[in-house]
This record gives sequence, structure tokens and C-alpha cells, in this order.
Amino acid sequence: MSDNKNHFKVAIIGSGPAGLTAAIYTARANLNPVIFEGMQPGGQLTITTEVENYPGFENGILGPELMEIMRKQAHRFNAISIYEEIIEVDFSVRPFKLKSYNEQYTADAVIISTGASARLLGLESEAKYMGFGVSACATCDGFFFKGLKVLVVGGGDTAMEEANYLTKFASEVTIIHRRDVFRASKIMLDRARKNPKIKFITNAVIKEVLGIEENGKKRMTGVIIENTIDKSTSKLDADGLFIAIGHTPNTKIFKGWLDMDDNGYLIVKPGTTHTNVEGVFAAGDVADKTYRQAVTAAGSGCMAAIDAERWLESQH
Repeated sequence: MSDNKNHFKVAIIGSGPAGLTAAIYTARANLNPVIFEGMQPGGQLTITTEVENYPGFENGILGPELMEIMRKQAHRFNAISIYEEIIEVDFSVRPFKLKSYNEQYTADAVIISTGASARLLGLESEAKYMGFGVSACATCDGFFFKGLKVLVVGGGDTAMEEANYLTKFASEVTIIHRRDVFRASKIMLDRARKNPKIKFITNAVIKEVLGIEENGKKRMTGVIIENTIDKSTSKLDADGLFIAIGHTPNTKIFKGWLDMDDNGYLIVKPGTTHTNVEGVFAAGDVADKTYRQAVTAAGSGCMAAIDAERWLESQH
């Protein structure tokens, strides 16, 4: 390679819990990894206010703070961060080629931990109250809504599952769906319908999230919903809003290179992080549509690092 400073033994694309854990492990194995931090350094956790379910922090920790600690831990072992987004890959040649907007890089092994993005409604007010009543993860945030009224948007299995889960904490859960037909499986829908704490509002969409700011703190107080049939609007009081309209794995740049399922999640060999291309590994939400937790992502980041280290060892 003529431009050696841009060649790395291990390149990690993505910097959430999976990517940073992979960085800690590969760095400690003297593989001098590079982390391409991408558009959202720290991943989805950076839009989470309080994380209470990550082991080791008995009083909870702020999402961005947790990621900063992980990043510093990786840097301590000589991992380096490049704050660029990888927009193109070439896995047909060795070393693998990676391209950002400004530079070309090469790597002997690649760990993909680009995560998945929750699909959102796309409202300005939704973004404003994200983490202050609005959430895209019931298992992450349900605990904060003890005895409160919450709404769930969606009509698939995820929405039914999240609604059922939220009834453990909330006093009342209302599912809002834009049609009166549900994509959810019969078993999940029946379970939600039988739950006395769950109500349904169908043929309705959320037009705006309402909230207040007091003493420098903001919180959501309700929503404006629009009837999809007669276009009438009404106000609904609520303390929380959970968006459950699915996730999109961030795998667009790997199309044509790596095997993925119908939804775009990367397929790995069972019990490993190996993709169909030797030397390319996948960790975290990019390959996990079931659990999607920070701790499971971190665990698979560790697996990817060990898989990559062993694979590199076998190449020499």
C-alpha cells in the first residue's frame, strides 16, 4: 500500500456499544483498530437520556456519558476514532477497501456495527420531546412511566409487544394506529385486546406532540391526533409516547456484498458474528432484530472482536 497511514488491521464501522466493545477487545489484542464513528457517534444511546439497565451502574447513567466512557476505554488501549462516515465498501479485494466522503482506507478485517435506526414519525415536536416523554424503546424506558398514561403508535407485533410490556408500569396504554386493520399476528393482537389496561384508537395519526417547559426542564403532556377518515382533530393527554413502527438496519452500503434478510438485517453464521464474506463480521443491532439492547450489542461486539482476532491469526 502506498498510503500506509490509511491501512488498518481492523476497521470497525459504527460506534455504539457493539463497535466500542469490539474496539476495546481488538485494541487489547494489539490489533490497533480504527473506529469510524459515523453520523451519530455513540449510536442510538446518545439520544437516550437515562440508561438504568446497563450492568455496573447501579444508579443509572446518561446514554451519551456511557458511550464516552466506552470510547475513552477503547482509546486507552490505542484504538483510534475517525469521525467520518463510510459511504462505500469493496469486499471483493484484500485488503478490503472503505471509502468516506474525503478519504480511502483499507483493512485486513472489518467489523460492522452500524446499528439500526428506529423509524420515527418525522415530526419536529417528536424530535423536541425525544427522551422527554417520547421514546422508541419500551424495554429501555418503560420503567420511567410508573402509574402514568402512555401511548403506543403502530399496528405490528412490535407495537403489541411494547404495549403489553408497558402495562407492567403504566396505568393506561393506548395503541394508536392509522388503519383499523393490524399487521400484528393474531396471537399478539389477541393478547393486547385481552389486556384490561390497553385501549385502541384506530384510523388515527399523530399530528403533533404537545409539552411544557418549566424550570428549564421539558416534558411531553399529550398529542394532537387526526382522524384519517373525516380529518377531524382532537387532543389526547398522555405522559409518554412510544413509537413502535419498526427499525431500519443501517446496511444500505453493504447491499450486494453481504447476505441480509428481507428487512435488511445482516445474516451471520449461527453462534458467531461471521458474515458470508470471510474477514467481515457483524455485531449489534445491525444483525439483531430480536433483542436490540445495549448490553446484547456490547456482548456481540466482544464476539466479533474475538472472531476477527482468530480469523486474522489463521490468515498468517
